[in-house]
Amino acid sequence: MIKRVRYNEIDFNKYTQCLDHSEQRKYSASKTFLDVTSKKQWEILIYNDYEAVMPIPYVKKYGIKIVHNPMLCQQLGIFSKKDDASVNQAFLEFLTKHYLIRVYNFNDCNQFHSKLGLKKNFLILPDSYEKVYARYSPKRKRKLRLDLDTQNVSEIKILSFNEAKSFIEANMLGLNKEEDLGGFLRIFESFYKLGHVQFSAFYYRDRIINMIAVYEDASTMVLLGTFNDKEHVRISGASVLIDKAIKDHIETKLFDFEGGELPNIEEFFRGFRPEFRPYGILESSVKTLAKNLIQLLIKGRLSALK
Repeated sequence: MIKRVRYNEIDFNKYTQCLDHSEQRKYSASKTFLDVTSKKQWEILIYNDYEAVMPIPYVKKYGIKIVHNPMLCQQLGIFSKKDDASVNQAFLEFLTKHYLIRVYNFNDCNQFHSKLGLKKNFLILPDSYEKVYARYSPKRKRKLRLDLDTQNVSEIKILSFNEAKSFIEANMLGLNKEEDLGGFLRIFESFYKLGHVQFSAFYYRDRIINMIAVYEDASTMVLLGTFNDKEHVRISGASVLIDKAIKDHIETKLFDFEGGELPNIEEFFRGFRPEFRPYGILESSVKTLAKNLIQLLIKGRLSALK
């Protein structure tokens, strides 16, 4: 039996226990991660007594809940001891029947009887660094071998959020609105204060030319952001920073590249020879969303959206 549980009714001990013992475990489904990214605007669906759980983040428009994965929250979906396509299908049908969905991303382990759209992601599973490095492409290995002149005038430093902020503001690409940048900075700052995000910078001639933001929990390292000064891309500082993060943690933690949809980004990530792990997605256009709202109104299910 699947039922909806609002945020203030969630048994977070049972929820966390289900996540931690799940086959599909993802850092992004944790209470800490969702509280920050969604500003506590999320609830869950549960199967029986937390045998399986499905977090549902949302935004509110005119008092109506619209399901939407928040910024930097790539994958959610269903979490259970053993992934079960039939149970997952029941969650999927409950979700589409009772909610308005703009964007909802499942996780790379979830299987369904229905066919969903897919998006790309790449992971490196825990292993010895020597084995991981040996799998890098020849091109990536060349990029990591900095010439002596570059080595003599470059270094890697860990930055505070305030030190990282101005470089992020100047070099964050792909945002359409100023408020989007503000949203990313809010999330980065919150995770930094909680001790989950580290900013690593590559300095060249005493100037930052590359920076990465990496989220960390007990079992995962996540590349939340890569920021580059376009004038110095030939130096490959981003590759050096990512390689160092992998080298420092890959023996005990999974490394999640958090994406790969854009061709140039996919090519860059593939140079590290990660595993390809696509995940399912539900997505509706604004027009379809309006149509679905009308259908829910007709069927008398508006109460479920408040």
